[in-house]
Amino acid sequence: MSNNSPFGYSSLTIEQCQQARLSRDQRFDGQFFIAVKTTGIFCRPICPAILPKEENVQYFANKAQALESGFRPCLRCRPDSAPESWAWKGVETTFIRALKLIDNGELQRSSLTSLAERVGVSDRYLRQLFQRYLGISPKRYAQLQQLMFAKQLLHSSSMSMTDIAFASGFNSVRRFNDAFQQHLSLSPSKIRRQAHHLGLKKSIDLPFKGQIDWPFMLAFYARRAIAGIETVTNTHYERQVKINDASAWFSISKKSEHALEMEFELEDISQLRALVNQVRRMLDLDADTDVIEQHLDKVAPELVHQKGIRIPGTWNAWEAGVRAILGQQVSVTAAIGQLNLLLRTLCEEGGYFPEPHQIAQADLSFLRMPQSRKETLHRFAEFMAVQPQTDPSEWLVLKGIGPWTISYAQLRGLSQPDRLLDKDLVVKKALVDFPQLTTETASPWGSYATFHLWNL
Repeated sequence: MSNNSPFGYSSLTIEQCQQARLSRDQRFDGQFFIAVKTTGIFCRPICPAILPKEENVQYFANKAQALESGFRPCLRCRPDSAPESWAWKGVETTFIRALKLIDNGELQRSSLTSLAERVGVSDRYLRQLFQRYLGISPKRYAQLQQLMFAKQLLHSSSMSMTDIAFASGFNSVRRFNDAFQQHLSLSPSKIRRQAHHLGLKKSIDLPFKGQIDWPFMLAFYARRAIAGIETVTNTHYERQVKINDASAWFSISKKSEHALEMEFELEDISQLRALVNQVRRMLDLDADTDVIEQHLDKVAPELVHQKGIRIPGTWNAWEAGVRAILGQQVSVTAAIGQLNLLLRTLCEEGGYFPEPHQIAQADLSFLRMPQSRKETLHRFAEFMAVQPQTDPSEWLVLKGIGPWTISYAQLRGLSQPDRLLDKDLVVKKALVDFPQLTTETASPWGSYATFHLWNL
């Protein structure tokens, strides 16, 4: 951490922020925000507006901090649509976990005390962490995030004003309008008029940095698709899921060089922010592939044959664990065959991936695989039924689950960026041609090295 950093958790210095804003460097988009004291507006580093003088500039690491300080989001560069940044690494794990839970709407469903218990601290200590890193309380952070998400929906979705209000966590359209006027000095209807949205379908844009190899992503999912749950075409990925007990369907397609489009249906519209965050994590939309590939090119020239390869994740760690157990020491084709057999047998109506208790209570004798693997799957389901939030690293206590299974779950179920599966048979074979590529040299982008090696 630099002593010259304007933030309490980032290695960015004032000088780096200055250079990034003067050059409008896209690599820093989302890592910090620029507030202009003379206009009362805050922007992304890539904003095309006339550059202000340095003495009129203030830097913030988080959108909520800029809002809390009285600045309004720019209508040209739209900070609400900036991809999330990697700048939080190195900060206390408890704070990061709480931040992600709040971003997924946890405080809309439960109290601050419950949130604190879930991350294993007192509510007082949790408030201290937020004060230390953001300078605001957890509840205040949640309120400001609601506003920014609502603004994003007004700009980039075709939803009605009422749906946007409830999707953002407001209990009424009146409170929604009042919050906008109070904090942004704008009315939702004015923002919506500028967006010019037509059509009846519910959709939202999902921006990303760098490139995305969408055909690669679709091909990867198509080979592993679950019948009745996932549908993959040449242009779309579709899936049915449960998000905090609400039924949902979404379809993803590429809209432009820097954005995907998500059409969706959602039983409980208040879960939309959680759905968007989960889909962004699943499709790895917050990674900057340009930065990642520059690193891999230096370490292992000729490794990156295709630009824009991201981590094609699963819906959650539980699903990734089931896929990993069924895929132990067999081909992808054999593994997905067993997975589809499992779902056909247990989920006659189809539609959703089974919950841990469904597999824990089932007779798995119908599966065509060694008895020891069936027993591992059963133990895993029993464990997850009782401890669903457990990190995959704690699965090692279960007989039949080893480092490869855990790394696979961390790679695809949590989309962790630094998981080089050097014990995977395909990866081990490919690594022969790249002796300089190791877990140390690939770090912090080992997961991307894994997918490039698989792709060879």
